[in-house]
Amino acid sequence: QVQLVESGGGSVQPGESLRLSCAHSGLTYGDTALAWFRQAPGKEREGVAAIRTHRDSPFYGDAAKGRFTISQDNARNTVYLQMYRLKPEDTAMYYCAADLRGGHILRPGGYNYWGQGTQVTVSS
Repeated sequence: QVQLVESGGGSVQPGESLRLSCAHSGLTYGDTALAWFRQAPGKEREGVAAIRTHRDSPFYGDAAKGRFTISQDNARNTVYLQMYRLKPEDTAMYYCAADLRGGHILRPGGYNYWGQGTQVTVSS
């Protein structure tokens, strides 16, 4: 059974940083992908960042470029999203996804497994 558990969300002020973690278990993968998505109220789920498990090559959505960094620790079965210089428009529920079976790596439709999400709120 695959489980994804996100943590690290919270309420911060603009300009501050947060690091999200996604602990995963049960994945029996060769080369697949782990990704972060976010969804704000009334908006579609948006691809933030993704990484191939065996290649360590990251992909970033437009909102994340230059401010967010995705990384993974295979020994700990954890993928991280380090977020810098947070803005109010980054406010959303952030979800971890795993096991890409098709489609673009930053589109949600191709992922088999999802976590429950962790809320990030950026407000002064």
